[in-house]
Amino acid sequence: QYSLLARQVAERSAETGEHYITRNRAEYRDMLRRAAGGGVVIAGTTFVKFAVAALGMTVFWSGFWSGANYALSFVLVMLLHWTVATKQPAMTAPALAASLPTGRDASEAEIEGFVDRVAQLIRSQAAGIAGNLALCGPLVLGIQALATWATGAPLVGEKDAHYVLHSLTLLGPAPLYAAFTGVLLFASSLIAGWAENWFVFNKLDSALMWNPRIVARLGAARARRWALWWRANISGMAANVSLGMLLGLVPAVAAILGLPIEVRHVTLSSGQLGAALGALGLPLLAQPEFWWCVAGIALTGVLNLGVSFWLAFKVALRSRGVKLQDRSRIAQALRKRLGTHPLSFLWPPRE
Repeated sequence: QYSLLARQVAERSAETGEHYITRNRAEYRDMLRRAAGGGVVIAGTTFVKFAVAALGMTVFWSGFWSGANYALSFVLVMLLHWTVATKQPAMTAPALAASLPTGRDASEAEIEGFVDRVAQLIRSQAAGIAGNLALCGPLVLGIQALATWATGAPLVGEKDAHYVLHSLTLLGPAPLYAAFTGVLLFASSLIAGWAENWFVFNKLDSALMWNPRIVARLGAARARRWALWWRANISGMAANVSLGMLLGLVPAVAAILGLPIEVRHVTLSSGQLGAALGALGLPLLAQPEFWWCVAGIALTGVLNLGVSFWLAFKVALRSRGVKLQDRSRIAQALRKRLGTHPLSFLWPPRE
């Protein structure tokens, strides 16, 4: 019975992933809009992160409240129906696995359909990152400039700015930390799947719907709506809260144990670089340190998305019992599409 429920959850994950795959230009523009909204929220998260660090708490509690800051931000993005690009791979991987040709004699139409899905997925990820970065970094920079104009000093000072330049540069360990962050992104998807399995297996929606105390306090209609809301959103809540706390607490626990482990999240990193530019001024644009950080953020985005998607895709294949067939045909079709229509991986073709 539990295996059956797990398969049902995998199928629902694939259905959820469909909402993050852009098939046409209207959906692509909608993805950009939702990602831009997520960038606005993460801009606020950036300033709260610096504020938590400025309080001078112990390592554990600094990590805990940083994680709470991330978790609340991710939940807010979810409730507003916006998106953070790095949350997409764990949801789109099951959808991609579901469309993978599995027969030994897959038709050309099935192969081309799968290539279409790959192109849709890649441009969805590109739109998500573009929307996040287009708003997060510039908005943080604008707030820094406004604070300097109003009070004579930016919200984030030069000391923190120099630390940002040191921590985000491509010449340091940032790429390794970015890949590790991809593992945490994947881990949050596992926690989300476990939470939904547990919720469904124990029939907690029925328990919430018919509990005498809840019904007496909320009324039958509101109790039903509350139960159905949790049934629909338990996975998203678990994913966002767990990811936020992992991003905050894992580096803190690692520091306590003496392990050199940190995290690098592409959207948060862009906000931090915007804060550094606002603190040190526009002359920073002429310094190589700034552009090494830009390159580091670009690679951070690739590693965040690539590692989390690869892990989620492998698990989705195993959970569905899918065995990859006709690998050479699929690879050949992908190379052909990349050679003939490379822009289709970044922008939807004309309908």
